[in-house]
Amino acid sequence: MKIKIDIDCTPEEARVFMGLPDLKPMQDALMAQMQGRMEQAMKAMDPETLFRQWFTGAGISEMQKFWTNLASTSGDKK
Repeated sequence: MKIKIDIDCTPEEARVFMGLPDLKPMQDALMAQMQGRMEQAMKAMDPETLFRQWFTGAGISEMQKFWTNLASTSGDKK
């Protein structure tokens, strides 16, 4: 014997019926935080900001170290 029951309800109605908590406020808060962090990261990737970091003070010495290390590790290893 098979019994089939079709229930027509929205996901919100099903959540309330099952007694599950409403996570939308928490999800909204987390999404807002993520958006803020992504916007900050995009500002840090601004070409002017990158050049200022790379070509002033310690930035140049760090780049020189990077290229020196890269050159020393990319040699032929037979």
